[in-house]
Amino acid sequence: MRLTKTLMAAAIATTVAGSAIAGGFAVEIVEPPVVVVEPAPAGSSYGFLIPVVALAALAALAISNQ
Repeated sequence: MRLTKTLMAAAIATTVAGSAIAGGFAVEIVEPPVVVVEPAPAGSSYGFLIPVVALAALAALAISNQ
């Protein structure tokens, strides 16, 4: 009975100690996070066209009322 308890305790201790150092003693390598920079979307080259046409229409309307 004594030998069985000793063997059981040794088996449990071996199991617990084995999983405690399962990763090894090497230093953990931490990699920096990867940052992806996306370029800004290119704007339309005709974005100025609507305000210019609106100003021209207002100017034509102002001239026609004189």
